[in-house]
Amino acid sequence: MTYSDHPDRCVRVVIEGRVQGVWYRGGTVDTAEALGLCGWVRNRRDGSVEAVFSGPAAAVDAMLARCHQGPSAARIDSVTTAPWSGKVGPDFRQEPTA
Repeated sequence: MTYSDHPDRCVRVVIEGRVQGVWYRGGTVDTAEALGLCGWVRNRRDGSVEAVFSGPAAAVDAMLARCHQGPSAARIDSVTTAPWSGKVGPDFRQEPTA
């Protein structure tokens, strides 16, 4: 996907549970890249993972479904989604902990 100021869908997601130290971010990067999404993923100091997904609605929906599964070592307690209006850049990347 190329950068767009107006993607079909752009969301911010917070995933809670056992999601750090289980390759959640790495798997998210791999899946988002395979789906052609732009955005980022990062650990949060509270133990959750936060991500922004931007791209075609069907690809964002597929990524959100993956967020509910996570890698086999993860335990997903909740996935909270909200619209995101910030810019996300031309690719999908892992960001530092915030």
